[in-house]
Amino acid sequence: MPSTGTDTERTMNSDATASQAFVRGLRDAVPYVREHHDRVFVVSFGGEAIEHPSFAGVAEDLVHLANLGARLVLVPGARPQIDRRLAAAGIEPRYHKSLRVTEPEALSAVKEAIGQVMLDLMAALSARHGMTSGSGLSHRVLSGNFILARPMGVIDGVDFGYTGRLRRVDVAGLKDAVEDGSLVVQPSLGFSPTGEIFNLRAEEVAVATAVALGADKLIFLTDPIEGLPAEMTPTDAGRMRHDVALSEEFRLHLDSAVEACARGVSRVHLVDRETPGSLLLELFTRDGSGTLITAEPYERTRTAQMEDIGGIVALITPLEEEGVLVRRSREQLELEIDRFVVIERDGDVIGCAALYPYPENAMGELACLVIHPDYQRAGRAQRLLTHMEHLARRLGLARLFVLTTQTAQWFQERGFALAELSKLPLPRQQLYNFSRNSKIFIKPLA
Repeated sequence: MPSTGTDTERTMNSDATASQAFVRGLRDAVPYVREHHDRVFVVSFGGEAIEHPSFAGVAEDLVHLANLGARLVLVPGARPQIDRRLAAAGIEPRYHKSLRVTEPEALSAVKEAIGQVMLDLMAALSARHGMTSGSGLSHRVLSGNFILARPMGVIDGVDFGYTGRLRRVDVAGLKDAVEDGSLVVQPSLGFSPTGEIFNLRAEEVAVATAVALGADKLIFLTDPIEGLPAEMTPTDAGRMRHDVALSEEFRLHLDSAVEACARGVSRVHLVDRETPGSLLLELFTRDGSGTLITAEPYERTRTAQMEDIGGIVALITPLEEEGVLVRRSREQLELEIDRFVVIERDGDVIGCAALYPYPENAMGELACLVIHPDYQRAGRAQRLLTHMEHLARRLGLARLFVLTTQTAQWFQERGFALAELSKLPLPRQQLYNFSRNSKIFIKPLA
């Protein structure tokens, strides 16, 4: 059936929309590409992730991340694979305090399972991706004896056999490997100076490796959990681990995240291991796709600095062009930057406001209150207003006033009352622009 003109227009509009979305996404990602270049990320995931149908896409994303310049150390687990090997050998898995007991007769099954996981992972990382373009990407993968371990010993009368405890990380060896550009795969095994092999918990290896390397991020590809917040503090994560609905895998990752933060890893990410592209979305978009656990604030309100001027200009320029705000030159912003407060989200300015005090009148002008369109209707404007009111009180001001042409209702709903020009400080009266005909609102600060 021949295409109609309407069909052609729809196709063209669809193509244009897709192109615009691609360009917007690329522009948003570029700062993160630069930020992540040469940074060390430790990525850990259980054996369940490797067996999931989506893992080929995860492996491809890891290769893309490495080719964009991130230095990766991967720490895979192998619990389900080990259990199957033990079952095939007729050996009943034994656990004590959630730790596997690796008896001498079980060690062969453990080594076989972990070895198979390593080979499968290396194969997935060696696949050449993007072949449709004729320029497939792969990456060099290596492993080594980077983990020194010792036996767990006897606890509560239980001999853990070849279950070990991490003793030391070969930091120099790992750094040589990642700085050489290799993608490092570290199995959940450790070696003793006497040549013994010990079975370790992958989460313990991941945390110790991230701490030893001073990794910028520790990332757990984990069991998907609905309703997780975008950000948590270690305290929040510690409380959540008592939720009975959590899987054992997710609980281990939560505990490991809390431990990593306590030991100096600044950012730990929990990322859904089953959703396609979730790792790239988490690392290359402002809002991510997983949960960030950090003791450092991901979003904060603070006094503006000179380096924030570009972000403030990007926020206010569209409103200046619409006539909502009075135009401010960059030079004026530089002179008045100490009057501004910004909301910073992961390094980007997403909100701003300014306070101009008139101490002789115990009044202050609230100006330039702007929230980026992508972050409106989430209470940030109210939080910023509250912050500015607190700031005004600390300066000894008794009233706050605002001049507005289009947001009168919003300010009235928050305690501002319509006022006459004569109620403003005389210097501000003299600067009033009658052509704008802005409405004046004043709020007492209790």
